[in-house]
Amino acid sequence: MNISEIARRAGVSPSAVSRYLNNGYLSEQKRAAIQKVVEETGYRPLAQAQALRTRKTRTIGVILPRIDSFAVSSVTTGIASVLEENGFQLLLADTRNTPQKELDYLDAFDEQRVDGVILIATVLSDAHTAALKNRRTPTVLIGQRLAGVSCVYHDDYNAFYDVTRLVISKGCKKLGYIGAVDQDRAVGQDRRRAFCDAVREAGLSENHTVVSGFSIRSGREMAEELLDAWGPLDAVVCATDAMAVGTLQCLKSRGIQVPQQALLTGHGHSDVASVTTPPITTIRYYYEESGADGANLLLDQIRHPDTPVKEIRLGYCLVERESTRR
Repeated sequence: MNISEIARRAGVSPSAVSRYLNNGYLSEQKRAAIQKVVEETGYRPLAQAQALRTRKTRTIGVILPRIDSFAVSSVTTGIASVLEENGFQLLLADTRNTPQKELDYLDAFDEQRVDGVILIATVLSDAHTAALKNRRTPTVLIGQRLAGVSCVYHDDYNAFYDVTRLVISKGCKKLGYIGAVDQDRAVGQDRRRAFCDAVREAGLSENHTVVSGFSIRSGREMAEELLDAWGPLDAVVCATDAMAVGTLQCLKSRGIQVPQQALLTGHGHSDVASVTTPPITTIRYYYEESGADGANLLLDQIRHPDTPVKEIRLGYCLVERESTRR
């Protein structure tokens, strides 16, 4: 079965069948006749041949730091909901939090002729900046802000400022901070800067800080280091929920009661922060919505190559739970 045979059975020209298969303009009568034959014969066009003709693969490359992350999986769900509805397939590339792999996949997707790329970003090095600003393939960034690149990002600074001010308003005078590396501009730089600004404005010390990995285990280890260096503390403010869960384990192992003796906050509204004892105060970001917005930005670029660069900043919600209630 080929286009010519479909055309003969439907009583139309081969060019009409080609327009039908590529969503071109057709009269309703011709479209209905072709659709009837396609359904009767079960005809499916060869994807490789369509790609050669249209120079479109209907495939989007999605580069993500780790698929088992609550935030990343939520973002990916939002991306998929929009792209699949528009007839695109996703090709997922899990970098396992390795920045060099992000760069490798950016190059690979440029060569493999995907129609577009979405990078769920963590670290933005000079190499990342150069790679993102010199791409042939339409690309959107999610989770970080980069001038000159279409992106969807969260209001990390104000969210973290608000959660820090919350514990200060509870009468805490000696705060500890567990954060991420500064190469991660959103989770590392913006959240640390917000913490430092909030405690400085309150006339408190901003020096009780450590840097952690993104796992619960790393959060616990760095909480141990934080308390060994500057404990006891009135509150510990963590850059992620996983860090906060690890910190809670550390505090319990030392007999420090939360919230009676120390307040604790996380960030990200993950499921794990809601099932601890006590449940942990956190910030909710709209991860799934960010994925959907990023996918729509990318579709605009694909359909209209002259579309200007756009930035979307999403809001947040402070979710107070028992870990900050006395």
